[in-house]
Amino acid sequence: MKTVASEFETFAEQFLAMLQNERNASAHTIRAYRREVLNFAAYLRETLGVGANIAAVDHLHIRAYLGQLYDRGLTKASAARALAAIRSWFHWLAKEHRIAQSPAVLVSTPKLPKHLPRVPSMEEVNGLLNSMETSEGVATKNDAAAWPERDRMIFELLYGCGIRNSELVGIDLPDIQWKNDAILVKGKGRKQRYVPLGDEAAVSMRAYLPQREVKLRAAGKLALVADGPLVTNLRMSGSARLTTRSVGRIVKHIALSRGLPADVHPHTLRHAFGTHMLEEGADLRAIQEMLGHERLSTTQRYTQLTATQVQRVYDETHPRAR
Repeated sequence: MKTVASEFETFAEQFLAMLQNERNASAHTIRAYRREVLNFAAYLRETLGVGANIAAVDHLHIRAYLGQLYDRGLTKASAARALAAIRSWFHWLAKEHRIAQSPAVLVSTPKLPKHLPRVPSMEEVNGLLNSMETSEGVATKNDAAAWPERDRMIFELLYGCGIRNSELVGIDLPDIQWKNDAILVKGKGRKQRYVPLGDEAAVSMRAYLPQREVKLRAAGKLALVADGPLVTNLRMSGSARLTTRSVGRIVKHIALSRGLPADVHPHTLRHAFGTHMLEEGADLRAIQEMLGHERLSTTQRYTQLTATQVQRVYDETHPRAR
């Protein structure tokens, strides 16, 4: 016997379809929202009944659901992510006039502990990149360090351009603007921006591209040579585009092999990009533009002022410091 969908589940599916078709949300975002919104829809179905109306949901139901998440052992960060998805869903429901107003606005976000992610020093990152210039690479089952020229380019682009993992794998060959020393990056949603292509990143790219072409031609993927993805997988399977998961494995494997901590991942290099530029005196708004942040406050949280820099700025600018 076919199960009848509740109004909660029907509206949840409509919301998720909108995210994919209208907002062009990333696959990662859609997966996360699908999990959180459908879980809450199932909770509402069980709590209020299959025939209940979405308008019957109030802030107490949302708070009770968060309490259930805590009882299951979820962290405050996990509960905050669930609440963020629920808020987006009910904001859309209100916008579509399915409900009078969102009950989620009355639910406070769980207070999260404030901590800054550890960022490798400039010496650590430069040491790793310099070691990759002469590395022969070690083939592994998960592709990590199996293609030295490609893997060095991955590090140079993540750190040299400050781009996200998803932005890296989304780069196509026509996005490389050699004459302007820039790359067109497709950010979150439909937003695009140009980021500078540094000398070292360009050198690593030129070392990699001839090998990419040879492998694509050998695999019979001629259409991808000039217009396909920049970062390709080793086996040239499917679309030949490397996945974000594979990039994560490559970065972690190589970082560990060079003595960096186990918590290094692609986003760590993005943090390092912003932090190191700030340490060297770059304007915060310029960093904001390169990172693709809508708000300056996001960039301020994203970067770290080291104690050394704070002391140097004080010594150089305060009239009573000299």
